[in-house]
Amino acid sequence: MHPLRALFIAAVVASPLAAQNPMSTAIQRTAREHSKNLLAAAQAMPADKYGFKPTPAQMTFGELIAHIADDNGITCGAIGGKKSDAAKVSGTDGKDKLVAALEASLTFCDAALASLTDAKLANTVSWYGSSTTRAMAGVGLVDDWSDHYAMQAIYLRLNGILPPTARQGGM
Repeated sequence: MHPLRALFIAAVVASPLAAQNPMSTAIQRTAREHSKNLLAAAQAMPADKYGFKPTPAQMTFGELIAHIADDNGITCGAIGGKKSDAAKVSGTDGKDKLVAALEASLTFCDAALASLTDAKLANTVSWYGSSTTRAMAGVGLVDDWSDHYAMQAIYLRLNGILPPTARQGGM
């Protein structure tokens, strides 16, 4: 079974509130866990390693953080029906600025997801120039965050840093 599917099923069965909105609750819970991991990984990377990239074809760690923050504005804006007013950041910005931008984008996503209900999942939204459902944007968000955290974890390990979810006791 795909790990995301297992996580959705676990979230759906976990509480009475989930019975009212099982899919949106699953997306919200999964996003909260991923959000904590993304932020913790960004904080764990030393400032002088934000320019690190494993190969010439890959993004630097700083570019990855800027990319996540930017994507969050687009995807969570579609989910919540509200445009992000966050200032653009660049992968060459300092760690403090990038972590702050990431944190603000995660807060923006949390607010967008908080208003999500199963009744709204079939609503059509514009996402990356295409028409899709809020459900697709929500699942796309948590799927994207899984991928981005995996990248962060690899970058951390290549720099001798244990990723947050691999530490004693996990996240």
